[in-house]
Parts: sequence; C-alpha cells; structure tokens
Amino acid sequence: MVTYLDAETAPLRNTGQIRLYNEESFAGMRKACLLTAQCLDELFDIVKPGVTTNTIDRFVFEFGMDNGALPATLNYRGYTKSSCTSINHVVCHGIPDDKPLRDGDIVNIDVTYILDGWHGDSSRMYPVGAVKRAAERLMEVTHECLMRGLAVIRPGVRTGAIGQAIQVYAEGERCSVVRDFCGHGVGRLFHDAPNILHYGHANEGVEMRPGMIFTVEPMINLGRPHVKVLSDGWTAVTRDRSLSAQYEHTIGVTETGCEIFTLSPKGLDRPGLPPL
Repeated sequence: MVTYLDAETAPLRNTGQIRLYNEESFAGMRKACLLTAQCLDELFDIVKPGVTTNTIDRFVFEFGMDNGALPATLNYRGYTKSSCTSINHVVCHGIPDDKPLRDGDIVNIDVTYILDGWHGDSSRMYPVGAVKRAAERLMEVTHECLMRGLAVIRPGVRTGAIGQAIQVYAEGERCSVVRDFCGHGVGRLFHDAPNILHYGHANEGVEMRPGMIFTVEPMINLGRPHVKVLSDGWTAVTRDRSLSAQYEHTIGVTETGCEIFTLSPKGLDRPGLPPL
C-alpha cells in the first residue's frame, strides 16, 4: 500500500513512501530548477556542428560552479560527467565525449543541478544545424507528449493518467513510447518515489496529492520502443537504430494542477523548433 508522508520529517533516502513538500520546499525547488533551465537556455547558442559533447559538458560543469551548484550526475553511481548527451538513436544516458556533433544530428541534453540541497532536473532536444523533417517532427511530437502529460496533473488523479495521455498521443502519431525508463520523484533526493510511467491507463498508479514533486520525461521513438544498454553500462539505444527524442520537466503538484519548475526563462523549451 502506498503511503504519503511529510517531507520535513522523512529520512533522506528513498523509502518507497511519497513525500509531500511545503511551500518553503517549493521555493527551494524553484531556485534549483531555474538554474537548470537557464543553463539549458545558454546551450542553445553552443550546440552547433563541430562542437563536441565534452565541450557541452564542460560548460554545464562551469555554469554550475559559477552559480554555486553541483551537477547531480557527477560521480553518481560511478558516472563521471556533469550531463547526459544523447544523440540520434541514443535514448538516454549518452556519455559526453570528444566526437563532434554533425549537421543533421539531434541531441538531448539532460542537466540536474543541486542548489542548496535541492535537485533541479530537466532535459531538452536540440537540432544540430539543418535536420530532416522526420527528426523535427519527432521532436515536435515528443514535446507535445510531455505537455499533454503535464496537462492532466491535478490532485485526485492517478499518475497513470499521465502515461495514458502520452501513450495515446504518441501512438496516434505513429511513434512508440519507451518502457524501460520513467520519470521519478525528486527534491532533496535525485531519484525518489513515485515512478512516473509514460504509458498505461488513467486508473493505474498512485493518487496525486498537493506537495508531490516529480519529473515527467517521455522518451519517444520513431520506430519500435525496444532499447538496449551498451557495454559502458549507461548508454541506452534503440534496438532498431531509429531516432529517439526526450523532453523533461520537474513539476510540483498544486491544489489546482501543477507548477512547472523548469520552464525556460527565454521561451526556449523546444529550442530550434517553430514557436507554438
């Protein structure tokens, strides 16, 4: 049975219980998430053909250090980088390296900063140079999946409604939803309860209550949903080598819906795509 508890009195570890945060906690999350969103905004002018993902990663590290924040992925379970950079058929957890980006690539950049003990987690897709229409369409569909998932969040609704909204739209657009990874609770911990599936039915999952904080981060493929993890233990790729895309926001459940903590201050939530 799922239990909810006051985040202020909860142990600083994942117990499987769902933390309910107060307004002071929401204020801390706003600051951490704003910094993450600002970093992702700055990357819009950096992501270009010829730039290496290590260059991007160094920027993420330095931007965090300059603003008093630590990248949460750095040395997390042996991971040695400050971000994840997932290119083309890489679904998630791509490791930055010295290979330059090429014209026509699409890349997801996933950044989490720890600021004053709070985790701000978000990712966006970036087109590299001129991309093909199929890649652009995949990014449009994936961002719409995210926003449709967020639109159903409110107290009393189960988390399965998020997955249903995403799955129905993605499959209606002849795309598939990755099942192997999910959104998660976040706050004082990087990964916490509950898991947020990006597929399913509205009557499944836990009931959402005011004060919950979690990520929604659908991974959508142009081909089939199946993935495999490479020998490095991190990089997940599509088995059929089809393109994959992902967008991610951190949100807090309010009395009437949700607050998106990681919105772009510059309106670059879907950088490189036509405005909505």
